[in-house]
Amino acid sequence: MSTWLEKQFHLKEYQTSARTEIIAGLTTFIAMAYVLATVPNMLGNAGLDKGAVLTLMILLIIGTSLAMAFVTNRPFALAPGLGSVSIVAGMMANDGVSPEHAAGVIFWSGIIFCVISFLGMREAVVKVIPKSLKAAVTAGVGLFIALLGAKQCGLVVANEAKSALGFGDLTSPTVILALIGFVLIMIAKVRKIPGGMILAILITTLIGIPMGITTVPESIVSLPLSPAPQLFRIDFLGSLKFAYIPFLIALFIPDFFSTFGTVLGVGGMAGYLDENGDLPGIDKCFRVDAVATVAGGLFGIPSMTTYFESSAGVEAGGRTGLTVVGTCIGFVLALFLAPLALMIPSAATAPALISIGVGMLNSMRQVNYSDYTEAFPAFLCIAFTLFGNNIANGICVAIPVYLLLKLISGKVKEINAVLIIVTAVCGLYFYTLVR
Repeated sequence: MSTWLEKQFHLKEYQTSARTEIIAGLTTFIAMAYVLATVPNMLGNAGLDKGAVLTLMILLIIGTSLAMAFVTNRPFALAPGLGSVSIVAGMMANDGVSPEHAAGVIFWSGIIFCVISFLGMREAVVKVIPKSLKAAVTAGVGLFIALLGAKQCGLVVANEAKSALGFGDLTSPTVILALIGFVLIMIAKVRKIPGGMILAILITTLIGIPMGITTVPESIVSLPLSPAPQLFRIDFLGSLKFAYIPFLIALFIPDFFSTFGTVLGVGGMAGYLDENGDLPGIDKCFRVDAVATVAGGLFGIPSMTTYFESSAGVEAGGRTGLTVVGTCIGFVLALFLAPLALMIPSAATAPALISIGVGMLNSMRQVNYSDYTEAFPAFLCIAFTLFGNNIANGICVAIPVYLLLKLISGKVKEINAVLIIVTAVCGLYFYTLVR
């Protein structure tokens, strides 16, 4: 067994072990476990069968993540993008789009992904993105992850009176438990305790029981619900109506840039990036990601995409596809032990996300701050990823500004045709936001 694992995942080359990889994978699973409740609820409220969505989503997570593990040997897990889920839920609940047509829109957006991925166009786009912006994408993803964690536990909330974010109730049990979890993670990191991240999450979960935050389920085992109501519920031709084009664009462009940002961000954290800030073999990651979106469309599950929470596994030492195998083991168990997985409160996983996100700011050392045409777009990328609550927003603001500053400064040689095309795509993205 060990020989096969070494041959398949090259553990010695990445200076890791099967034990470390599996623990890292389970850490990723715990960080991702919230999708078990979030996605079915969002799509269920829009009219889909919650039980069928849950079962199909888990099966898709397992299938697509294993494909990523064996095709790319990267520790990237896939799941439905929450941005895409909210778009699809809105299409059905607010715009009257039928589930069959919504599934078709997801499917065709995946087909577009496949075409540009297998033609190498996505990789070409990544290569023309300047190194400073790639570093900013990593940092932006990091702050986005940290903010996500802070919001999940109530440490940071929206202040309607000031139209801004601010501290939540710092005396609430949820925030206090999150702070306890954060201290445990810091101790684990400083003391370099093996498996410290997952250990801190589990201990925090147990501490939450007497605090009334962790809810102990009445039963631990549950049989998977039938996926039949959602199987191949799709209208391929009907979803090609002209009226659905804005929805297609709204799904395609954010997912394109989000995947790009996540892969580079988590890849940089794992030490995969070369001297130009590129990820070797990124084309394989894009192809798996694209095919996963197509697969999700066949069952009405919005864009399967590379997940931010993969960074939790990387932080725990995961470096190869075996990490994702560990994540999939967690989701296989979730098919039958969903109540146990849902027992872990957001206050237990939030500290891990904050810790991981802050650590990703390390990439900003690669930015040349003496060159305004490099530093300012990098700042905008981070700022609008955070303020706009979306990776695509940050990238789509930064690229046009980068192009404009290079033109104004006379550095035309640093611009190529692909970058101009990408800038046009960014303009199209903003058009869909203001239409």
